[in-house]
Amino acid sequence: MSQQDLTADMLTRIRNANRNQAKSVKCLNNKLNRGVAQVLQDEGYVRGFEVIEDGRQGVLRVDLKYGSKGEHIINTISRFSKPGRRVYMGVDELPRPLQGLGVVIVSTSSGVLSDRRCRDQKVGGEVVAIVT
Repeated sequence: MSQQDLTADMLTRIRNANRNQAKSVKCLNNKLNRGVAQVLQDEGYVRGFEVIEDGRQGVLRVDLKYGSKGEHIINTISRFSKPGRRVYMGVDELPRPLQGLGVVIVSTSSGVLSDRRCRDQKVGGEVVAIVT
């Protein structure tokens, strides 16, 4: 069975593993998923990620992060732009989830960036996901 939207699959796996208090989750590896994992790591939502070679495209292992008492760091994580409806926004149009406490993940010509870095670099692009 072929996957059509690998990023939505990755976000769903992270959402389900977070709900089950799992320590890590394995996702399919591609350039966009690595960029999303890097933004999640830079913004402090996950501990880290690692690419595990398996002779094909590889597997991306994402280590999830929880609070000191086991509370969830990721409350919601959702796909914004979909294969059937791509959503592109300029830097002035980017949303600010939870008045700046959440993160918008944007795929730009400079790579996959958070909304804060997009505003610093004054670049827009495809809104991939929203994390709060």
